[in-house]
Amino acid sequence: MKILVTGGSGFIGSNLVRLLIKEKGASVINLDKLTYAGNSESLADLEGNPNYTFEQIDFASPAAVGEKVGKCKGENGQKSLSDLFQRHQPDAVMHLAAESHVDRSIDGPGEFIQTNIVGTFNLLQASLAYWRSLPAGGTSSVSSAAESSDLNTFIPSHASNAGSSSHQPSQETFRFLHVSTDEVYGSLAPDAPGFSETHAYDPHSPYSASKAASDHLARAWADTYGLPVLVTNCSNNYGPYQFPEKLIPVVILKCLRGEPIPVYGKGENIRDWLYVKDHAEALYAVLSKGRVGETYNIGGNNERTNLELVRTLCSLMEQLAPGGMTSASSAVEDQSSDSKSQVSDLKSQPSNKSFQDLITFVTDRPGHDMRYAIDSSKIRDELGWQPKEDFASGFGKTVQWYLDNQEWTKRILDGSYQLERLGNV
Repeated sequence: MKILVTGGSGFIGSNLVRLLIKEKGASVINLDKLTYAGNSESLADLEGNPNYTFEQIDFASPAAVGEKVGKCKGENGQKSLSDLFQRHQPDAVMHLAAESHVDRSIDGPGEFIQTNIVGTFNLLQASLAYWRSLPAGGTSSVSSAAESSDLNTFIPSHASNAGSSSHQPSQETFRFLHVSTDEVYGSLAPDAPGFSETHAYDPHSPYSASKAASDHLARAWADTYGLPVLVTNCSNNYGPYQFPEKLIPVVILKCLRGEPIPVYGKGENIRDWLYVKDHAEALYAVLSKGRVGETYNIGGNNERTNLELVRTLCSLMEQLAPGGMTSASSAVEDQSSDSKSQVSDLKSQPSNKSFQDLITFVTDRPGHDMRYAIDSSKIRDELGWQPKEDFASGFGKTVQWYLDNQEWTKRILDGSYQLERLGNV
């Protein structure tokens, strides 16, 4: 199976690409613009892998729908989307590329409109043209494929080589998976059930509004043109390789530096937290077994207030790196107990110095939704997916990863971003 992944050098994308190649036996073509949050180092372990190909392209650019784009970026140069589809002949598209940081969308919404809306439009158009060029594969319509809830014929065995002479994409098996966020639904009341797939859209930020628009575009291309589209909406992700502008890596790095930890408002906003590898597994389940035309909500069943989350991270950091940057390396080397038990026993661990003293409440950002929560019953009941990591195990693994990989963080903090948030400390 050959899968074209957009935004594969980003946080979720890099974890997904690694899963697809190393655990699912797929071949991946990674299309990425390599903006500030797209980091090729996140996939350094795939360098030289015959099942991994990288193509740098800005598919929001008018040139992306032309013949060629800019200067050569590799052996074959940077081509138009049409050229890339015809050259690589993918079986599926997994569209993750997006401007995704809410703070940045408030300060500069234009980039979000271009990437999330125009870029998605360009990709849909290229995907549609490519899909129409494929052989029918034994059927004359998409509907026959959509009738099946188990598309095992779409997913080759692990031993199958996507580059073999038998590889032949078809209209019947082609899929376009559009990956989105729970923020398109707006805010939930404290006692309301989690967002279901039928929940009305109510976006409140330029980021969520642009993602909502892209969701509607994807569904429109399915309904109007028959493109075999699936849509997912997920809760807040966390885990390895997350660019340090999001709350969790910001807290970890602020602790290491001994700097104030900014928390918006009173820290009462509630989010549902999903470990990134669990999300990647869910995306693969939707791609391989999901019903064409359907939406699947993906959540971690881990609701926490922002303040509760920050305090938990601070307590865990006190155990793993009590002296901040100076002791982090030795603390990691000496750590032998299970991460899950560490989190479970946080409150019983006394400390003379607390990273929680660094917590600083700052002015809340405009349009800050109070609560997100996901109802994942549909993907659980139909596709058999559920998260493997709970709050304790997932956050223990995440903190440990950042402590183990401080050089990765140092290299990507190139001066353009230094852990700022909108609120003033």
